[in-house]
Amino acid sequence: MIRVLSLLCLAAFTVDVDAWSPPVSPSNKHDGVVQTQTSRRGFFEKGFMTAAAAGAATILVSTTATEPALALPSIGAQAPAFVLANSRGDGSTSLSTLTGSGKWTVLYFYPGAFTTGCTLEAKSFQRDLDEYRKLNAQIVGVSVDPPEKNAQFCTSTGLDFFMLSDIGGSVSKLYGSALSIPGFGSFSNRQTYLIDPKGNIRWVFTDVESRIPRHSAEVLEKLTELRV
Repeated sequence: MIRVLSLLCLAAFTVDVDAWSPPVSPSNKHDGVVQTQTSRRGFFEKGFMTAAAAGAATILVSTTATEPALALPSIGAQAPAFVLANSRGDGSTSLSTLTGSGKWTVLYFYPGAFTTGCTLEAKSFQRDLDEYRKLNAQIVGVSVDPPEKNAQFCTSTGLDFFMLSDIGGSVSKLYGSALSIPGFGSFSNRQTYLIDPKGNIRWVFTDVESRIPRHSAEVLEKLTELRV
């Protein structure tokens, strides 16, 4: 299916991949993975696009050409290792560094800094940060944005946790959370992984896009359950 989008352009275009919320679908829980009928392709078919480039333009977006992400890691399996530049400006952060702290890690992937849904999601985690600390858990975000943009996002949003830059999307692919749109590049799909202090994946939330306002509360509930 080819969608034709006629856009009035002024400078350079920006695609807000999460400025919409799809209808809530019934969830199915299987092996620790929360899933819905909302497809990755549907996510972009209904996505809201804004653009600015000199003059008016017609953009053709092939939604059928979207490259699927790799399969999700299995619950109970070791989380895929990574080393990514962080938004704190002190270099890189690895999975072993996170798990070496002896804390649970809420590793959440998001499409892009400063977009509507991503800002709401980050603010919700920030709002509940003290509750996560009581559960010996840390929040870490991952997107394909560069470290400088993530740092600006953390500062402007008032976040007391940091982000990691998965430029190119290689880590997102390892976690089954990568989306590649021809002409627009790669993005991280909105998914959240609960990783225990031993580095094992204990839960995966895949239906986050339709549940952003209550997602943090659901993560806290699941963390409390898993730590018993």
